[in-house]
Amino acid sequence: MKTIVAPSILSADFAYLGRDVQMLHDSPAQWIHVDVMDGSFVPNISFGFPILEAVRRHTNKFVDVHLMIENPLNYVDQFAQAGADMITIHYEADRHIHRTVQAIHNAGKKAGVAINPATPVHVVKDILLDADMILLMSVNPGFGGQSFIPNTLNRLKELNDLRNSINPNCLIEVDGGVNNMNAVDLIRNGANVFVAENYVFKAGDPFKAIEAILSIQD
Repeated sequence: MKTIVAPSILSADFAYLGRDVQMLHDSPAQWIHVDVMDGSFVPNISFGFPILEAVRRHTNKFVDVHLMIENPLNYVDQFAQAGADMITIHYEADRHIHRTVQAIHNAGKKAGVAINPATPVHVVKDILLDADMILLMSVNPGFGGQSFIPNTLNRLKELNDLRNSINPNCLIEVDGGVNNMNAVDLIRNGANVFVAENYVFKAGDPFKAIEAILSIQD
């Protein structure tokens, strides 16, 4: 599978969000990542439907929406209508995750399942056949700019083996502290999609930063 870079607008300049979305639209990045936080599941509050709708109006790129919220099933249709292409929910936030994945598919969207750094990888075994992507958090969710957790690589190896044995077509996304240096080992061990925040937005040349990850060979 080819490498996909999905810069997160959580690190954008919110006063110039349109400008930054346009930059990502023009960049080599294939996806745009939108982090939605409710202040309950994670200790932060971020974007809602109006921001997603605004992003959608300014790009035709694939929009990857990461719901860090309680009761995600209640909001699937609204996020689908607002412009999400992929809706990712947290295993830890949903008692009925299979039902929610079905609802995302019924809304005509791709479905992802995310797990936190301390959640055992094996919990996704029974949802892998239905998921389009598993998101492996490499920081504790809630805030941008955190440092990559080194044990993520061991977890990725385990997840990659599980993915290959059950659903080889399922993507693996890594989110948190990703850069061109740690992406080398992540790609070698099965990751396909990279959420990049400060690495892109704080770079002197965001396009070159994105290209540095895209150029890494497995």
